[in-house]
Amino acid sequence: MADVAILKGAARGVHFESLPPLSLYVHIPWCIRKCPYCDFNSHEAKGEVPEARYVDALIADIESAVPLVYGRKVQTVFFGGGTPSLFSPESLDRFLSAARAILPMEADAEITLEANPGTFEQAKFAAFRAIGIDRLSIGIQSFDERFLKALGRVHDGAEAQRATEIARANFGNFNLDLMYGLPGQSVEEALRDVSLAVASGATHVSAYHLTIEPNTYFHRFPPALPDDDETAAMQEGIEAALANAGFEHYETSAFARPGRRSRHNGNYWSFGDYLGIGAGAHGKLSFRDRVIRQMRYKHPREFMDRALSGSGAAVQTEEVIELASFPFEFMMNALRFNDGFELSLFADRTGLAVERILPGLARAEKAGLIERDHERVQPTLRGRRFLNDLLQIFLP
Repeated sequence: MADVAILKGAARGVHFESLPPLSLYVHIPWCIRKCPYCDFNSHEAKGEVPEARYVDALIADIESAVPLVYGRKVQTVFFGGGTPSLFSPESLDRFLSAARAILPMEADAEITLEANPGTFEQAKFAAFRAIGIDRLSIGIQSFDERFLKALGRVHDGAEAQRATEIARANFGNFNLDLMYGLPGQSVEEALRDVSLAVASGATHVSAYHLTIEPNTYFHRFPPALPDDDETAAMQEGIEAALANAGFEHYETSAFARPGRRSRHNGNYWSFGDYLGIGAGAHGKLSFRDRVIRQMRYKHPREFMDRALSGSGAAVQTEEVIELASFPFEFMMNALRFNDGFELSLFADRTGLAVERILPGLARAEKAGLIERDHERVQPTLRGRRFLNDLLQIFLP
């Protein structure tokens, strides 16, 4: 790791009595086609994807990371992308078998696979379930043909419906990603997608407002989108419809049936640790006296070459988080929970005394953005609607 860029010096004053829970994120960067709104590290699959070599590189990457997480148990695993469901069950089984041999893993670890409806086959997804993957996250975005075309998705409405049927038949636990505020979309059309998601048997729904991100096709050629009043009505309608269907709105964009919250994402939002491996993967890891962030090399070929050369060479940057940034970074995650967080969690996950955030909490309470007592902090409805204003209070 001699050529890793170390970006910042150590944060003084951090001390952990015990380390946060640990998750594993595995990035698989290939897609059938790059979507015009996507700013993730994804690459269109042109020709044959080097599946076997990439799995070799992932195993080498995780082996190199062992000294950073030695003795810690992995609570959750998440295959993200890209489109991880492009890979075969045999390849993912080979990786999971190696990962279990290299790192201790909880017996009931939640293992999630992101999937694109265009890759669904009954036998393939039954095999994914057989190798220990127990949760799917399906990028439906919409069930409507018109909006799927506008978003550049490779699947159609019928494939979206079939994907949910296969997921329901093989997995008792699956999430559907939906987008609203789409080009030309009405409130009624957004709510129809939600109705179909509920009818599908999904145990979790993630509903995201379409945003135009830099370095995307939509940023260069912006589509005409619904105005703020329309998207606000969509958001309120979606929240009400899912509540009526028995879903708990537990995070900014996440809704779950009882007992079906995403454990992996919940660890992110509660400022837990995660080892990120694969091309462009990010990670956050705590030690007794510091917290670091890492990023792997983004291009798949460079990642594979470096990971297979050994000695942690796939890590492009490593940063020790500065002490002054901790309150904001913690709040940016924990305040996404609608029911807030226990005050003791701040000390548990940052290694700092809770007194560091008390002045900010007092300002936020005075502004009507949070409610609190001596044990718990919870964003108000106003705080959830104006989350950026709430977070700015804690900027260093």
